[in-house]
Amino acid sequence: MASSGKGRGPIVADKRYGAPRAAKPANTSAPRRRNPPPRRNRGLIGGLLHLVWRVIWGTTWRIGLVSAMILGGIVFYFYAQLPPVSALLDARSRGSVTMLDRDGEVYAWRGETFGGQITSDTVSKHLLNAVIATEDKRFYRHFGISPRGIASAIRINLAEGRGPLEGNGGSTITQQVAKLLCLGVAYDPSRWKTEAAYEEDCRSGGIWRKLKEIPYSMAMEAKYSKAEILTIYFNRAYLGAGARGFEAAAQRYFGKSANQVGPAEGAMMAGLLIAPSRFAPTNNLQRAQDRANVIIGLMRDQGYLTADEATEARANPARLSEAAARNAGGAFADWVMDSAPAFLTSETTEDVIIRTTLDQRMQTATEEALAYIFDTKVKAGSEAQAAVVVMSADGAVRAMVGGRKTSAAGSFNRATQAMRQTGSSFKPFVYAAALDLGWSASDFVQDEPLTLNIPGSGNWTPSNYDKEFKGVITLTQALAESRNIPAVRVSEAVGRDLVRSVAQQFGIESSLAAGPALALGASESTLLEMTGAYAGILNGGSSVTPYGMVELRLQGEDTPMIGAGGGIGERVISEQAALELTYMMTQVLESGTGGRARLDGRPAAGKTGTTSAARDAWFIGFTADYVTGVWMGYDDNRPLTGVTGGGLPAEIWHEVMVRVSEGLPVSDLPMVIPEGRAPPFSGSPQEPVYEEYQEPVYTEQYQVAPLDEPYLAEEPFLRDGTVPEGRVDPLEALLRDLLGQN
Repeated sequence: MASSGKGRGPIVADKRYGAPRAAKPANTSAPRRRNPPPRRNRGLIGGLLHLVWRVIWGTTWRIGLVSAMILGGIVFYFYAQLPPVSALLDARSRGSVTMLDRDGEVYAWRGETFGGQITSDTVSKHLLNAVIATEDKRFYRHFGISPRGIASAIRINLAEGRGPLEGNGGSTITQQVAKLLCLGVAYDPSRWKTEAAYEEDCRSGGIWRKLKEIPYSMAMEAKYSKAEILTIYFNRAYLGAGARGFEAAAQRYFGKSANQVGPAEGAMMAGLLIAPSRFAPTNNLQRAQDRANVIIGLMRDQGYLTADEATEARANPARLSEAAARNAGGAFADWVMDSAPAFLTSETTEDVIIRTTLDQRMQTATEEALAYIFDTKVKAGSEAQAAVVVMSADGAVRAMVGGRKTSAAGSFNRATQAMRQTGSSFKPFVYAAALDLGWSASDFVQDEPLTLNIPGSGNWTPSNYDKEFKGVITLTQALAESRNIPAVRVSEAVGRDLVRSVAQQFGIESSLAAGPALALGASESTLLEMTGAYAGILNGGSSVTPYGMVELRLQGEDTPMIGAGGGIGERVISEQAALELTYMMTQVLESGTGGRARLDGRPAAGKTGTTSAARDAWFIGFTADYVTGVWMGYDDNRPLTGVTGGGLPAEIWHEVMVRVSEGLPVSDLPMVIPEGRAPPFSGSPQEPVYEEYQEPVYTEQYQVAPLDEPYLAEEPFLRDGTVPEGRVDPLEALLRDLLGQN
């Protein structure tokens, strides 16, 4: 029978698995506690330090976490605000003006030029490498900021006695771009008076701006690629001389695109980033080249140039293009900008092209002529100023010098802005009025003592420079010798109102004197006005409005918006009168006070002018091709030493006209030689030596006597004296006409 299994243990294979182990007795007591490791006895100080460390660590990681969250939020905020790259390339709020000469060549710029959008992929590799080597050699390895660079900048600033964030900022290229973008703050005219003040504020340092700059830079790194950040940099950076972006700078300085520059040119442009005005090659070429040599060394050290390439770059430094090197027409360009509508020039939001009348060859010749006279005839250190204008007979200005050592744009232009007394250079308009009434260049006028009674002022007695009297002389001789008394007699005979009217119609717009001193040039005018008035004599007696702009158009368009603003106007005097006056003015050079302006083998005419106490000295004259005006004086109106219109101004005029006329065929002046003219006479120029000027120094024979009081005369003055036999007194004839006795 099968067993019921009562009282037996489990059936096991004892022999297979071995004898069973004895069962452990049940543990009825409480479970044993595991003994903890013995606690370290840190002592009171150790425990306190441990507690402090735990507090610091706990606080630090929590602050760090919160700061990271805040920083991330700020970065995300800026990230969301950043526009597409294409919207950040042209930083200008106003347009530029590019000026072309008479041949269509660029010679000057105004405003900020933008050469067009370029990218980091299209610029020359030499330019790209120069910028990286100079500004941020770790550019491709950081995320917007460089802690090592910031630490190094702080160390340098402290070592040089500055604040930690003053001076060297250790900024990466990304941080510089953030500053160029003004950390996303747009220009607000109510907050900043000018755009320059806005940009200066954007570039300023300070801890708060630096703290804002960090997340903004990080947002840019998250938003844009490295290539896009460089593209913004290459297009927005200001590089001096009004050039915004590397493309504009390359065109401005080297006359080529930014993708064509070599190592030396790329190094020079990279050197502009630290101080655009100081290192601009148009400001100081040698300084710019020295800075470029430093950058070439950096490019060599960082492997961007081989030793041979660096040596070649240093041996062939970057040089300015012909237009930039010449820096021509500064005063002329300023005048054109002022004469055109502001909304199309200085205030335009468009890029404008202005074609002008400037002749760059003549501009250079004029500048060199003026420099030559001052270098050879004027004592070193003299502060005397001079201005020159050269124009065609129709008023087209070909060259303009606004003063010595004033090539920078915006300088005071003495050719167009200085109002100065004209002296005897005004006398041709007196004789123009007489000739237009039918007088002849060979008519006679008396050079004898003269006293006029001026109502309310008393007697006025003009005098000649030499204190002598020639008696009865022709109008031609009176003008040639610049004699004062005959000029006053003629002016009073024909009427001051008529003289004033003739001068104004010829283009002298300034207020003219009311008294008899009008004939002696007591009124003020500008050199440009006077030169334009003389152009009216050359062109046969018609008025002239001097102009420099031929046409103005928007860049990219062919249709001009504005045409020429000047030229020949209405007739002022008869052609016969103009031809006779031209002859009279040739005698100023041939036998009168303007002998030092005489041109060998080329007919010329002109007039000297010297004001009271020699405060202003003039010579204005013309050939058949061009009219040139020269003024000389001091800005503070103090008297010149040993200078009159027939001296240094006449020599400047001569030197300018010799250079300007080089290569031109000789042409006769349009003039009429009157019948029965008096035989030529000779002058005797004085040649004293004066303290301020080197020898030889020349003075004009005749000078205007000082005139200090206003003169008003209501009655015409008729000279008294005998008339040569066989001649009719023109003044008496005029008076008879007025009285109706003929």
